[in-house]
Amino acid sequence: MAQASAEQQLEAGQIARLAVEVASDKKATDIVLLDIRGVSSIADYFVICTAANPRQIRAIASAIDEKLSEQGSPAFRHEGAADTGWVLLDYSDVIVHIFGPKEREYYRLERLWSTAKTVVYLQ
Repeated sequence: MAQASAEQQLEAGQIARLAVEVASDKKATDIVLLDIRGVSSIADYFVICTAANPRQIRAIASAIDEKLSEQGSPAFRHEGAADTGWVLLDYSDVIVHIFGPKEREYYRLERLWSTAKTVVYLQ
């Protein structure tokens, strides 16, 4: 049983890193990958990034969803809308947050999850 758990952890880490790569390719800024396994049971990783405008939020969300679906990991759910400044993609063990600049500053998820380990930070 420990073996299956380790494989799930690896898969979640790969999903999270792929989401970071795609967000970076789509010119997202302030990309953070947080390991929240020791702090929360809702997921293993959060990917948080900022997009300049609703159009870029849509492009980043679409690109991440498309790439992860191609890899056999489609999102379980999508929340929010680009026009509201916050889109959430739920991959079960990985949750991707794509914010507009104002919304990112307002919600400050990194501060809320400040005890989580930062795995990746790209400006």
